[in-house]
Amino acid sequence: MKIITKKDVLQNKNFYLNEIKVGKIFIYPTDTIYGIGCDATNKKSVSRIREIKKRDEKPFSVIVPSKDWIKEKCKISKKHEQFLNKLPGKYTLIFELKDKSSIAKKQIIGNLLSLGIRIPDNWFSEFLSEINVVFISTSANISGYPVIKSINNLKDSMKTNIDYIIDNGILDNPSSTIIDLTNNAKILR
Repeated sequence: MKIITKKDVLQNKNFYLNEIKVGKIFIYPTDTIYGIGCDATNKKSVSRIREIKKRDEKPFSVIVPSKDWIKEKCKISKKHEQFLNKLPGKYTLIFELKDKSSIAKKQIIGNLLSLGIRIPDNWFSEFLSEINVVFISTSANISGYPVIKSINNLKDSMKTNIDYIIDNGILDNPSSTIIDLTNNAKILR
């Protein structure tokens, strides 16, 4: 495990892009709390995150590079298109996934047809957008434990299984609002 900063990532973009592409696991800041993630097409790394978090079959969400990605890969009804205006922001929007090959489907959503999508309003999401990567977005905690607002609160058992931790100070925000848009708009959290 290596602790890095925003400056490290932005000054060495190509290096960290390669690290993402080869399946490295990151703890990273969002516009809400710290997340744990990896390239969402890497089945082995997504499975590792599920093990690290001790997560059951509950689906993961992903950070996507753009609203265009959402329009291309998801089914969006005319009545729900307006919700895209909430992005980037502190929202997770759930849409039915059209292109199942765009993620490691089984490891991320199992047999579900829908996918939770985020575009956080922060620098790390902008970095992912620049390099056009879809990234796992789930809280950096062991399932059932409180969310992590500072890397100092990470459990040692998690630290030993992470490749990079991006320290962005204390993130003291509520988790994202989750809106299910697969049928009628329904706020889940």
